[in-house]
Amino acid sequence: MTRVIASIEARMGSTRLPGKVLADVCGQPALTRLVRRLRRSRAINGIILATTASPKDDQLEQWARNEGIPCHRGSEEDVLQRVVDAHRSMQADVIVEVTGDCTLLDPEIIDMGIETFLQNDCDVVTTVRRETFPQGMDVQVFRFRDLDAVARTVTDPAVREHVSLYFYEHPERYRIIHLFAPERWQAPELRLMLDYPEDLKLITEIYRRLEPVHGDAFGLEEIMSLLRKEPSLAEINRHCTAKPVR
Repeated sequence: MTRVIASIEARMGSTRLPGKVLADVCGQPALTRLVRRLRRSRAINGIILATTASPKDDQLEQWARNEGIPCHRGSEEDVLQRVVDAHRSMQADVIVEVTGDCTLLDPEIIDMGIETFLQNDCDVVTTVRRETFPQGMDVQVFRFRDLDAVARTVTDPAVREHVSLYFYEHPERYRIIHLFAPERWQAPELRLMLDYPEDLKLITEIYRRLEPVHGDAFGLEEIMSLLRKEPSLAEINRHCTAKPVR
């Protein structure tokens, strides 16, 4: 059986919003919100937290213990090696790369990515390079052995920091399938990720409105419907921008 493992890359040392991954979202840490979403995936066989060996991330290890999730700790700078080692410890065949700032990630999109990967002759399935989904609906799927080979041979600091970057910068080597959002979900300008205080405010407002009706089970369909009804919510963090990879 192919083992499909999701790794969450997370640390407490964010520069824009320190401690963001454990920030309170309507009574629960942001990471707990994310893990509940990952656990609703039909295609993921396991979840591991890939955090750093820095003492400030001791509390993330404790959080993982409380959640019943394996935790691997490694280099703060060499994220690539940290993720590879985490997946090696899980005996993963297929990696689902998740970053800790994707608090609202929809398990339906995760499963779409995994199923597309397993059913096609490809090396990578991704939503992040030709953006049609809202920011934060980030799904990346690839083989453990391919990422391990990159970690063994590539020393470029940007590649060591940005785990899947090498795949995208070498399309002549890797067969990449880009997932495109259905028309009703196409909103690449919309930020549904956690990086700034304004992002936290928006995510909290979304949970405050949708959780009483749907519990943790709401996805992008309900989020988009809410934002169509209350367009002012999307203005909360519209001015925030992502840091370029290079």
